[in-house]
Amino acid sequence: MPVDIEAEMNSLSNLTVMRLRERYAEVFGEPTRSFNKQHLIKRIAWRLQAIREGDLSERARQRARELANDADLRIRPPAKVMDSDQSGGVTTSPFRVKPDDRLPMAGTLLKRVYKGQMIYVRVLPQGFEFNGEVYRSLSAIAHKITGSHWNGYRFFQLPKSRKETVIQ
Repeated sequence: MPVDIEAEMNSLSNLTVMRLRERYAEVFGEPTRSFNKQHLIKRIAWRLQAIREGDLSERARQRARELANDADLRIRPPAKVMDSDQSGGVTTSPFRVKPDDRLPMAGTLLKRVYKGQMIYVRVLPQGFEFNGEVYRSLSAIAHKITGSHWNGYRFFQLPKSRKETVIQ
């Protein structure tokens, strides 16, 4: 008795995930670990179609095994990337982040009045100094002061970019 794939697909889309898992076990003969509804529908429909139209031929299976054996499969990515020059040496480069153009030069003192208290933050080449402690971001300092998350640039009222600063 041939299976009507379209009718089966329509009925599958109306099933719950738990019922799809049961149907998967019926069709494949083994349980699934998936709880993804769309994945289950596609896999069940594929299997029903393979049953109806026939599976891969033995010749195709053998060729697939040959290709899989010849393939160089990696379990992990390579540890180091080779340089493009022909010397065969490995090059590494440190991770560098461009400085944010909203920040003033290192050494600048940022001032802000918050709840009647004057707050001073010194811009350092690698971070910010507040009350004798060094912080990685202005947001961390704003959080320390207010107890809630703030965008550090907005808290210290810095312009969106240096281009927006107006010299008076």
